[in-house]
Amino acid sequence: MRVVAVWTIKGGVGKTAAAVNLASLSALEGQRTLLCDLDPQGAASFYFRVKAKVKGGGRKLLKRSVELQRLVRATEFENLDLLPADFSYRRLDLDLDARKAPEGRLALKLAPLAGEYDTVFLDCPPSVSLASESVLRAADAVLVPVIPTTLSLRGLAQVRSFARKVGRRGLLVLPFLSMVDRRKRMHREAIELCAADGGFLRAAIPSASVVEKMGIHRAPLAVFAPSCEAALAFGLLWRELKARIGNSG
Repeated sequence: MRVVAVWTIKGGVGKTAAAVNLASLSALEGQRTLLCDLDPQGAASFYFRVKAKVKGGGRKLLKRSVELQRLVRATEFENLDLLPADFSYRRLDLDLDARKAPEGRLALKLAPLAGEYDTVFLDCPPSVSLASESVLRAADAVLVPVIPTTLSLRGLAQVRSFARKVGRRGLLVLPFLSMVDRRKRMHREAIELCAADGGFLRAAIPSASVVEKMGIHRAPLAVFAPSCEAALAFGLLWRELKARIGNSG
């Protein structure tokens, strides 16, 4: 089982769109896939038409005696399950802090799922917190969406620094460009900087209205617009990700 966190400290950069589309592509390939919606906003849960509610909330999610599988819900798509969001996740730091070894709690909860799933995606809230640290201890790789702007690139530097300090040994930090508009000079210049960085994946997700329409269709792009530019870019991103983390399916 491979665990991939989609995380950044900056909101509004296409994080959940990436998590939802990558989870969908994984499932379409026949991999047993779980998407954990850890963001209290519950956007991933909304996209997959699953109510953003977990009985007992974050406390139950983290409780050692509760099997995570009991909280998981099936989606409309074969091979794809969802751990729903809950608004109580906004207090996840406090719930973690009340437990022993909080940094390793999420890894402990995910470990029993190794026989159930090939790939687990974590859609994480955009913040730096104890919950973020627990995520980085549980993940094999962290995908970091980066808008080609100065502030977003600064956020990537902070993500890399935090991951080095608290992430598990061998954690891959894999940034990729998101919401790219090549008509903008600033975006074109930032793209050149990212290409020189060497750590970026090659896929670049365009800024496109079709991505925003995921909220209308409540479905990933592979369902209602599989041939659009953004869907093809997510396909490339998925192939690159598999090559880096290994195909466990």
